[in-house]
Amino acid sequence: MKADKEFDDAKDRVYAVAADELRQFIEQFETLEAEKKDIVEQQKNIMSEAKARGYDTKAMRKIIAMRKRDKDDLAEEQAVLDIYLAALGMA
Repeated sequence: MKADKEFDDAKDRVYAVAADELRQFIEQFETLEAEKKDIVEQQKNIMSEAKARGYDTKAMRKIIAMRKRDKDDLAEEQAVLDIYLAALGMA
């Protein structure tokens, strides 16, 4: 089979484009990872400041998690929890 110069050149261009695109995706992901690390550090600083001012950070984290959830799902979970607590004489 005879080598086709045009085909080889086209294949090299496609490879270069794919490699550039792949590199961009990886670099974008790495940039987001660095930003995420900065955000996590800022969140830690906020909780440290809240703790230093006397707030219960465990309760704050629970409230933050609750605010993310669907209100109906949260109400259903609370209802089940209340039933279980009452059954155990803890309510």
